[in-house]
Amino acid sequence: MLIGADRSVSSDVFRCTGADGVSYSDTPCGETAERINVPDNRIGGSFDSNLPDLPKQQESEPEQSRTATPPVESSACRYIPSTDLRRYIIREQVVKGMTRENVIKAFGRPPETYPVPQETWVYTTDYYGMMYELTYVYFRDGCVENVVYRKP
Repeated sequence: MLIGADRSVSSDVFRCTGADGVSYSDTPCGETAERINVPDNRIGGSFDSNLPDLPKQQESEPEQSRTATPPVESSACRYIPSTDLRRYIIREQVVKGMTRENVIKAFGRPPETYPVPQETWVYTTDYYGMMYELTYVYFRDGCVENVVYRKP
């Protein structure tokens, strides 16, 4: 009997009817063998699919010059598990580490953008036709660095 077999090795499954009843096998088990199409139901994805592309690194330098430079500030980009990311987008929430595309899915296109001194998107929230709240989304390296909610 074939239970929990790795389908990446062989995708053929045969159903055989015999004196003992119905059995399943990865090889034909007689003249009554019937080939069964088993769909691939593996969940796919990449752990880093919600991060922007990394900047290209320069050619390696000698060890002495690398230790003399000050440490590089860490990126605002961070991995957000796909389930959490979907939950944030459905709830229309923006959190640190999201990419621009994630913010657009959660909040929509920004009505106001400011590229300098730091890329900032400004969203307004209206309540009964009056401006209720301003949301400032600050980006660094293509990812959300900070989200600030302010009353007008």
